Amino acid sequence: MKKLRNIKIIIGLSTLFAVPGMLSCTDYLDKSAESTVSEEDAFEDFTSFQGFTEELYNCIVPFTNNYWTNSWNWGEDEITSTSVTYHFVNKIDEGNFWGWQSDYDGWHSGWMDQPDFTTANGRTAGGKNKDLWNAAWYGLRKVNIGLENIDQMTGTDEEIDLIKGQLLFFRGWFHFRLIQFFGGLPYINYVLPSDEELNLPRLSYRRCADLVAADLREAADLLPIDWDNTTAGKATLGDNDLRINKIMALGYLGKNYLWAASPLMNDADTSTVAPDGDDYNAEYCQKAAEAFAELLELVEGGQTQYALMDFSERSDNFYTTGQNWALPGGTEALFRGPYYFGNYTNWNTSKQYTPIIVGESSALFLPTANYVDYYGMANGLPINDDYDITEADAESGFDPNYPWKDRDPRFYTDIVYDGVKVVQGSTTDEANRYANLYTDGSYRSVSEGSRTGYYLRKFIPIECNKYDKGWDWGYSLNIYIPYMRLGDIYLMYAEAAAEGYGSPNGGASGFKTAVEAVNVIRNRAGVGEVASKFTGSLDAFMTELRRERAVELSFEGHRFNDLRRWKLLTESPYTLKKSVEFNRASELDPDIDPSENKVVNLSEEVLKTRSFDSKHYWLPLKTDDVSLYEGYGQNPGW
Repeated sequence: MKKLRNIKIIIGLSTLFAVPGMLSCTDYLDKSAESTVSEEDAFEDFTSFQGFTEELYNCIVPFTNNYWTNSWNWGEDEITSTSVTYHFVNKIDEGNFWGWQSDYDGWHSGWMDQPDFTTANGRTAGGKNKDLWNAAWYGLRKVNIGLENIDQMTGTDEEIDLIKGQLLFFRGWFHFRLIQFFGGLPYINYVLPSDEELNLPRLSYRRCADLVAADLREAADLLPIDWDNTTAGKATLGDNDLRINKIMALGYLGKNYLWAASPLMNDADTSTVAPDGDDYNAEYCQKAAEAFAELLELVEGGQTQYALMDFSERSDNFYTTGQNWALPGGTEALFRGPYYFGNYTNWNTSKQYTPIIVGESSALFLPTANYVDYYGMANGLPINDDYDITEADAESGFDPNYPWKDRDPRFYTDIVYDGVKVVQGSTTDEANRYANLYTDGSYRSVSEGSRTGYYLRKFIPIECNKYDKGWDWGYSLNIYIPYMRLGDIYLMYAEAAAEGYGSPNGGASGFKTAVEAVNVIRNRAGVGEVASKFTGSLDAFMTELRRERAVELSFEGHRFNDLRRWKLLTESPYTLKKSVEFNRASELDPDIDPSENKVVNLSEEVLKTRSFDSKHYWLPLKTDDVSLYEGYGQNPGW
């Protein structure tokens, strides 16, 4: 087969002006890894056109382990980092949002921007160099080339719909990924000629969201629920899990509308400043609720391959072990990208959560005490109105002398707290078999251990330590967090339904109310349903819904954008990062459940208070790009 001529990828907004046809293609079906599609043959039939389209999947950045250690939790109050200062979460702490750019810190910019972007397969060293900024602009040009050549394809109606649906999805998805961080941008829906003067205005966020919605809606109408049930998909039967389908398109259609409806984005005139109001746009919330309801009705009606996983299998959303490198996510993961199965990145990702006292490197990312306080009680109630474990609340049943007792079941699966048995097998260090997380305990080293009094367990098995060696090759540990999972859909639906219809009991026609949707997730976790005191008003319900979202989606990379769109990023207590301080009332008893151990002198201390202003609601655009022409413009304050 003829080869497409080699090119140099031009990165940034100027990528959109690359000479037409200068795009590489990845292998598809039974083609060899070296196979490419010629410029003349790329759009000839389904197989060649799908070969052209496949490269777009390599523009989905594996943010979990795109770098040897990777930070994707940037939420105001969510997590803190120790021992190193180059992760973007540290830059955010200092208000240095320029740090997302590789121009400022090279490789340390992480998954947002890389200096040597490539769409090569992840099995090669260079194939790991993927990032949002470059992949989105590169992908948009490729999408539009494909759409402008769709009429050249000879194939069945099904084959044409599959190609067009994928291309439309990616056009909407790339734009959505960009605007949620940077605000309204030019919407690129045609191939820009290389000799055309660059003068594309930045659109309002809402106008961009409307165009994203149009592309995603059409994609949802064209695409099947499951490629395995199509004639074309039979060629890759059993390997179609990652291929773009109707459910993925509906999920992002709803998310796009909900983001556009949220307080930060709810401004019809401008996308580059935080609007003065704190209200949702009810119309767009209703559109979001309708899209989510359409998706969830298909799922609950048994018409899809998706379903909520049992709570005992919830960790499979994030990691698998002993399953021959099985991709995490199971039936709950709606959207993931291609991933290189191997131990190198998993080895490093797992170690960033392990204390050096029983690990092989310093723990890098630690849950803050104030964020852990969002994990309420097993009865479904928050610890108290202020989410502060230092204050007893008789109604909730929380006891500050037993702060780990009777908590939300997700607390025990997500968090390592004092007294938890860390080393499961033989060890030469019996004194540190159990987590000594009390004040001045051996797990509390400021530079190499936990500054906060907790460790994160959600994304790694407890055996990830130097004695049990849960990160070794033999465990076939695979870590990968999905971009979107079904649990998130239920909570986004609840938010859209409540705000769209003005009540916790509001809901899309014929589907669940907002309260009922939250309770689906609560029931899965085995935690009490939303209490009546939160269902009497919209404000009370939204407070509890935001806490539920913080717990269910903790540390999965949602918090930063949630706080931004809610216009809470600059507000206390979300600006605080705290540690928990306490002493054990007596020597640790290893024969009882660690949640039953009594503590005294419980308090919390502020480790960091972040100082932000309105400019921090949007990331700064690249200086080179905003200098291309007068109408593009930088975000205010940068």
